[in-house]
Amino acid sequence: MRFQSLVFILIVLFSLGATIQAIPPGDSSLINIKDPHVIQIAEYAINEQNAENQGPELKLEKVINIISQIDDEGTSYHLTLSANDGSASNKYEAHVLEKPNETYYLTFFKRIHA
Repeated sequence: MRFQSLVFILIVLFSLGATIQAIPPGDSSLINIKDPHVIQIAEYAINEQNAENQGPELKLEKVINIISQIDDEGTSYHLTLSANDGSASNKYEAHVLEKPNETYYLTFFKRIHA
């Protein structure tokens, strides 16, 4: 009887752990990284960075992760992406704000050092 109770408790705890990990924190939500809208936002971030940067031009390779959060200003997208500068691929973090009228603003862009 004790063994069965212990097994039951472990199953319940593992189930709870899996459920908690599957729910993103706050009101953020995970988005499909292959969605055309996501690609458009990532390309916008790269193009804006290229326009502001004096260094080598970046070319988007892929979106690794994106999280969105909706607030009064619009939708904030926090992207992790891979881009090539002509000689090497690197990971970057970018934040893009999309206003309700579908206007984008790049608010942050930085190379992630692994």
